[in-house]
Amino acid sequence: MKPLLLISFIVFVFSSCTKNNLQKNNSTVTEISKTVVIDSVQVLKENLVLNQLEGKWYYNNKPFSGYSLKYHENDTLGEKIGYNKGKREGVARKWSKNGVLRIESYYKHNRLDSVYKSWWENGVLSAESHYINGVKQGVEREWYPTGQLAKKRQLVDGKEEGLQKAWLQNGALYVNYEAKNGRIFGMRRANSCYKLEDEVISDY
Repeated sequence: MKPLLLISFIVFVFSSCTKNNLQKNNSTVTEISKTVVIDSVQVLKENLVLNQLEGKWYYNNKPFSGYSLKYHENDTLGEKIGYNKGKREGVARKWSKNGVLRIESYYKHNRLDSVYKSWWENGVLSAESHYINGVKQGVEREWYPTGQLAKKRQLVDGKEEGLQKAWLQNGALYVNYEAKNGRIFGMRRANSCYKLEDEVISDY
C-alpha cells in the first residue's frame, strides 16, 4: 500500500512541475511575440523619404523596415536607426566622427520609449531620462564631463513635479526647489535654465 501511495505522490509532483513549466514557457513565448523584430536590411538614410502626413519613412515607394545608416565625412558610422513598416522602432544610436557613442534611445511605434542616454566625447555619461509613449517620466539626470552630477529633475507627463536640483561644477547647490501643480516652492535662481558648457552635440 505504501509503495502505491509513493508512486501516486511522485506522479502528482511531476504533473504539477510540468504544468508550471508549460505556464512559464507559454508566458515567455507571449513576451517574445510582443517584441518587434527589425528586418536586417540596411540602407543609407538619405535614400529614405519621409511622408510627413503619415509620419512614415519610405524606401522605393514602400514603408521601410530595417535600419537606416548615416556616415560622417571621414566614413565613420554616425547614425543607425531601426524602422518597422515605415515607423521608427527599437534602438537608435548616434556616434561622433571619432567613433564615440553619443546618443542611445529606443522607439516604439515612432515615439521615444524607455531609457534615453547621451554621452560626452570623453565617454562620460552626459544625460539620462526615461520616456513612456514619447513623454518624459520619472527622474532625469545630467552630468558634467567630469562625471559630477549637474542636474536632477523629477518629471510627470513631461512637466516638473517634485524636487528639482542643480549643482555647479564645484559641487555647490545652484538650484533647489519643489514643483507642485505648476507652482514653485523653495530656492530658484534667476538663471536656473542654464546650459552646461559644450553640452550641445553638433558633430552629427
